[in-house]
Amino acid sequence: MAGHSKWHNIKHRKERMDKIRGKLFGKLSREIIVAAKQGGPDPQTNSKLRIAIKKAKSAGFPSENIEKLLLKVQGKLEGEELHELLYEGYGPYGVAVLLEIITDNRNRTASEIRRLFQKYNGNLAESGSVSWIFKRKGVFTFSNISDPSTLENKILNNLLDFVEDFKVQDDEAELIVEPENFEEVKDQLEKLGLSPSSSDITYIPENTVVIDDVDKASTILKLAEALEDHDDVQKAHLNFFIPPEILTKTLELMNK
Repeated sequence: MAGHSKWHNIKHRKERMDKIRGKLFGKLSREIIVAAKQGGPDPQTNSKLRIAIKKAKSAGFPSENIEKLLLKVQGKLEGEELHELLYEGYGPYGVAVLLEIITDNRNRTASEIRRLFQKYNGNLAESGSVSWIFKRKGVFTFSNISDPSTLENKILNNLLDFVEDFKVQDDEAELIVEPENFEEVKDQLEKLGLSPSSSDITYIPENTVVIDDVDKASTILKLAEALEDHDDVQKAHLNFFIPPEILTKTLELMNK
């Protein structure tokens, strides 16, 4: 988990940068619009929208902007037509890639994503090529834990019926639940006074490709960053694992 968790930490720092640049807000807007169009504009009856709104608010997204987005969905304000898609592909070294896309122009997005894959010796693949490798789960990550045993006891004693997997390594922990239990677990964690550093419904790979070479790791990380930096990519999921010592060396070289 360590190599993967460190990459998650990099992603979290990057998300803060995206927020400053306005990219994160743009992606959150699209997520709200798509969720509202699929299940209706009432968050009380649309769990996907409810989760999207909570995520947006936790990132500092203004409430009045959320209201405007919901008005767009109801046809009271003009707005672009958005499409929610899954792109599948392979990066270099056999790494599987699953992309959650929201776009107003399918052809433009496909062309741009294809170029990114080609730049890093990867390729887009047909639907079903890699999606079977990933399972959709609710994931709660805890960082900088001072007392791992106390955290573990609280979770297992109070949330055992919901826990699909719980891992602790060093000062980090990861709780995995089924997507339909995500909101309930999040509410229970708040009642227990536990604050995860991140929480989301995402895709988790069932198997991973070990990248134990610094040059290869650098290429994979650059591909992951390039994909996540694209405006139409909501989330990028790759099934690589970089051992901690290799990841540390790679990041040192990339940051020079």
